[in-house]
Amino acid sequence: MQNDSTDERYEQFVSLFTRHEPGLRAFVRSLVFSWDDANEVMQNTGLVLWRKFDSYDQETNFMKWACVVARFEVLAWRRDKARDRHVFDEDLVNMLAEESAEDHEILAQERRALEICLQKLPEKQRRIVISAYEPGVRLNQVAEALGKSATAFYKTLNRARGGLLKCIESQVAGEGGRA
Repeated sequence: MQNDSTDERYEQFVSLFTRHEPGLRAFVRSLVFSWDDANEVMQNTGLVLWRKFDSYDQETNFMKWACVVARFEVLAWRRDKARDRHVFDEDLVNMLAEESAEDHEILAQERRALEICLQKLPEKQRRIVISAYEPGVRLNQVAEALGKSATAFYKTLNRARGGLLKCIESQVAGEGGRA
């Protein structure tokens, strides 16, 4: 039977892992050849992260820590698959890992900035932008539903996009590279 401390630690791990799993999976996927390979590496990475979670320093960035572990798991997977001609060599894996980690930080900054900037848009523009990016939606249908001509809708959408872009650039610059 587990004690309360173990239960709390487990819940903390699951919460962190679940929050960062999509980014970690994208990181791993950038380093391996196929989705199946990424799934295999992710499974191993999850197990190693859980086994090593007691040594995780809560003051450090979980995603960076998980990426280091995933990187080693990719290298271990690569050694196991060394005879497969579709496996990247170790130098390339290391280079891709570094670039992917940097890209992840930039994308995270931009996502945070987008959320902030969307909230700053006037309600009407925010609804237009959100409606335009709903999965499977056709922009002419959105324009029609809003009672606008397609041309007027596109102009409004482009103004909102331009405002969002300026706001995002300003937010990211204001973060000064913080992740």
